[in-house]
Amino acid sequence: MNSITTETSKKSSKTQIGFTLWFTGLSGAGKSTIADILEKRFKTQGLKIEILDGDVVRTHLSKGLGFSKEDRDANIRRIGYVASLLSRNGVIAVTAAISPYREIRNEVRNLHENFVEVYAKCPLEVAEKRDVKGLYKKARAGELPQFTGISDPYEEPLNPEIIVETDKQSPEESADKILKWLKENGFIGV
Repeated sequence: MNSITTETSKKSSKTQIGFTLWFTGLSGAGKSTIADILEKRFKTQGLKIEILDGDVVRTHLSKGLGFSKEDRDANIRRIGYVASLLSRNGVIAVTAAISPYREIRNEVRNLHENFVEVYAKCPLEVAEKRDVKGLYKKARAGELPQFTGISDPYEEPLNPEIIVETDKQSPEESADKILKWLKENGFIGV
């Protein structure tokens, strides 16, 4: 085997698998916090990763959309499409958006070859206590109509690949559980 073939073999054995790690859960469930921990850990391993945070995407990609069901669906479709482009090009796309509706999450799943749904499970009362932005308080006061978990439904996933119970686990423990699952299922190296 010549040196070019040997070098090519070494590179191909380290090829990163692109996939989408799709977080779903109530506002305040810990999706972004866990995603940030995973980003640091993936980068330490030299992996390519992009985080598509719901709040950031709304500012740049979905500006002008409101919070009606149609607008929320459009926002999730946009996030899903961008995530599918990234993942099919060998990037780990991590989404951290509430994505409250099951039907749209399933539609987005079907865009992907490698899709891992992570349910950041957290009781509403715990999410409300964590509410650093004051959104639940505003929703309870009627200032934020169609707020997920208060005046608009959150449809829990029926068969997520991973469930992290963020009221019982620290963000680091949740990240560890996700990494363990990804390793055991061949998405990332051991």
